[in-house]
Amino acid sequence: MAKIDLYHGSSRILEHPYLGGGRANNDYGPGLYCTLIPDLAKEWACSEKSGGFANHYRLETEGLRTLELNSEDYHILNWLAILLENRTYDLTNPLAIQAKKYILEHFLPRYHSYDLITGYRADDSYFSFSRAFLSNTISLEQLRRAMRLGKLGEQFVLRSREAFRRIEFIEAIPSDHTEFYPKKVERDLAARNDFSAISKEENPADAIYMIDIIRQKWTNDDPRI
Repeated sequence: MAKIDLYHGSSRILEHPYLGGGRANNDYGPGLYCTLIPDLAKEWACSEKSGGFANHYRLETEGLRTLELNSEDYHILNWLAILLENRTYDLTNPLAIQAKKYILEHFLPRYHSYDLITGYRADDSYFSFSRAFLSNTISLEQLRRAMRLGKLGEQFVLRSREAFRRIEFIEAIPSDHTEFYPKKVERDLAARNDFSAISKEENPADAIYMIDIIRQKWTNDDPRI
């Protein structure tokens, strides 16, 4: 990567985004959350009753410390551990509470020093998939498959002052909620329907669940992940 074009969906035009300007409890912590796909940013920008903007930026990535969660160096439990550290999980199931603690202790990458993180976007439907895995409702393989649903693609998250210093605002592209909010709902519904189908499938006898990972004391370098 050198220079890449990124799009951030928002209800406002953001010519000068800054570190700490967004929600603190987002997927990968504070930062600017972007996509490579303009129309996807337009969906993110819309609510049921109002539109917004796909803010278009150009980012110079040369020299940035970049963590690519979808690369071969990382796995789905690394992604889940970062999500667990940052998103607010309302867990009442005793196993899910134990699972959260175990994943944070054994699978959390050292990600805080990176300028840029790329990986799955955990919208509300994906959030429910991960909670189902923690509660032992779906297997590890079902979680992997679920994360590919909805075609949300990768998100790019700027997490440092150096990353913010390197972005150039190009334009703000209007997003009409009457066009893009229905697409957003359709994408989410498709992911939920596909997940429902996956969760009802009969797993093989050797399928791995969260309880197995805890009992068998899996670690981050376990070849079964």
